[in-house]
Amino acid sequence: MTTPVIQTRSLTRTFRSGRRTVEAVRGLGLEVAQGELVAFLGPNGAGKSTTLRMLTTLLPPTSGTAHVAGHDVVTEQYAVRRAIGYVGQGNGAGHQQHGRDELVSQARAHGLSRSAARARAAELIEDLDLGAVAHRKALSLSGGQRRRLDIALGLVHTPRVLFLDEPSTGLDPQNRANLQDLVRRLHADTGSTVVLTTHYLEEADALAERVVVVDHGR
Repeated sequence: MTTPVIQTRSLTRTFRSGRRTVEAVRGLGLEVAQGELVAFLGPNGAGKSTTLRMLTTLLPPTSGTAHVAGHDVVTEQYAVRRAIGYVGQGNGAGHQQHGRDELVSQARAHGLSRSAARARAAELIEDLDLGAVAHRKALSLSGGQRRRLDIALGLVHTPRVLFLDEPSTGLDPQNRANLQDLVRRLHADTGSTVVLTTHYLEEADALAERVVVVDHGR
């Protein structure tokens, strides 16, 4: 059998709030196969983003284990980060930076040569229809344009696994539909595993091959 690209066992994360212990994620057991498009669906505060932060090494688990692309998220963080792309809820590009420059810098940070980084940036600008805004500062872009740029930044090193944390939040219906089309196309073209979080039922239904319902950390 093929080893899952994401595998968790009793994954748990707690936080202290005053004298209380809050269980944000409670004993999550999950397997995701290579090439799947999976949605974590649940209300705000359900534990979706906390789960993604653990899977992307941004937050250590309190207990339990998680492996991404065959690597432990605690003891092999560097290897996990080389295998994944992560698009958080905030804007990934610097406000005063031009889109093309941010893509080139991100590619260079992942070890691409200067010429390869420029070529990869040009490829993503064309694929994600960013040509008209590549030389504009990120601060001047619309919500939909910024989300496309964020996704381009997450894809610059052709990750094996792409994590999208509520990618369409704050977008108008037309831009949300455009973003859904983009995610479908990227998944079909690259064969990458895509895991996204959302609290929109219709978005999970429209996009995902499998939906994992998360509520109260379970």
